[in-house]
Amino acid sequence: MIANIKRAEQFADVIEVRFDCLPSDQIENFKFQISNLNFEKTLLATFRAPDQGGQRETSLYERRAFWRESQESFGIADLEEDVVEYGEKYSEKIVSFHDFNGVPGDLGQIFDRLAATDANIIKLAVTANDISDAIPIWKLLELAKTEGKQIIPIAMGEAGKWTRILGLAHGAYLTYAALDAGKETADGQLTAKDLTETYCVKELDKNTKVFGVIGDPVSGSLSPYMHNAEFAAADVNAVFMHLLVKDLDAFIRRMVKAETREVELNFGGFSVTMPHKQAIIPHLDAIDPTAAKIGAVNTIKIEDGKLAGYNTDAHGFITPLKARFGDIRDARVAVFGAGGASRACVYALQQEGADVTVFARDLQKAKVFADEFGIKHHQLTTDNRQLTTDILVDATPQGMKGPLEHESLFTADELSGVKFVYDLVTSAADTPIVRAAKAAGVPAIGGLEMLIAQGVKQFEIWTNKIARPDKMREILLTKMKG
Repeated sequence: MIANIKRAEQFADVIEVRFDCLPSDQIENFKFQISNLNFEKTLLATFRAPDQGGQRETSLYERRAFWRESQESFGIADLEEDVVEYGEKYSEKIVSFHDFNGVPGDLGQIFDRLAATDANIIKLAVTANDISDAIPIWKLLELAKTEGKQIIPIAMGEAGKWTRILGLAHGAYLTYAALDAGKETADGQLTAKDLTETYCVKELDKNTKVFGVIGDPVSGSLSPYMHNAEFAAADVNAVFMHLLVKDLDAFIRRMVKAETREVELNFGGFSVTMPHKQAIIPHLDAIDPTAAKIGAVNTIKIEDGKLAGYNTDAHGFITPLKARFGDIRDARVAVFGAGGASRACVYALQQEGADVTVFARDLQKAKVFADEFGIKHHQLTTDNRQLTTDILVDATPQGMKGPLEHESLFTADELSGVKFVYDLVTSAADTPIVRAAKAAGVPAIGGLEMLIAQGVKQFEIWTNKIARPDKMREILLTKMKG
């Protein structure tokens, strides 16, 4: 624990020491040791009960005795309501409340109760399952300001990460981070390294333009790493983050649209991923002709309160393909998958004059898709495994992290009649179908190149500046390789 405190001094302004992580017979020894050490940073002591997130069983008597005997041993004390009176000698005192199941309906009353104690800082941590769930906790920032109180409002969970990133910029007393990935003390915590280096939280302010990837799920998206690095390099006051949006209508109404939003986060735009690429269209004030023809939007720019939709997936898909394969006019292309990812691919291929056929396990789905784009279609069966085509595009979930991570649509033998393979799955290592292609002597690329190319276009739309694709690739590869 002492070694970790010393490590944390590299990143943190305040270091939380969790006494509920220690057995009771080690507490006094630990307190004695740290009293003889000179730490550069302020220590914040916490000793939680299990129902408030404590790591072990403890009694109210033990916790009260701890605070009675720890007076002024730390720079900040973080206490719950049932022990707050025992930290009266601390000049900096937090009174905390946690709800690990959701957002209590009486949040305002809980705030009033905590505000009535002698603590000068209030911490409320609730659990958000969707981004809009965090609105009530965020509104407490303004309430605390009017009451003359310092506050730490946190929405735990993936859907509440934005409260951790934007809190300082909007007046939160502090934000919490984990020293290492996998060592988080609450759901949704980011590492101190990511908070300070990727999201630059201490440099954000209320004028910072907020961008993010909206979808469900979003936690696996690597976009924050490449976009935040580009914002910093271009000296743009902006931040990009994950925004877990389940109820799209509620998000747009309550957090985005100027006439109905309940909070002001200064949104500048979004990257849109599954399952919202088509559902977002009715919410737009304008749509780019390319996105309209594709029937899907993956990029939104917000300007003067208006939402404009674009599709950079088509550009992202075709740019690396032409760079590696060359002219694709009249090339025979087999696209596997009839979902959202395929739409931009087929559109881009048609624009280049390719001869496209779509394959899907669901014949009816393949037919509807093919009729919309005026292309041929086939059902993917065991009878058409031996392909003869110029380009194979895999737009299925095969090879994607998860249950299908080790699955490939085709073996090396089945790819012998193919000239080029393009897998849309983003991965630092070769996916199963890319490995099969290389084993068959067929050139192949993965989805990383598409991610970069579409990201370059997004950055240009949002900022009117040019991004650095080579730097994006370097950052993404470093992150993916851990």
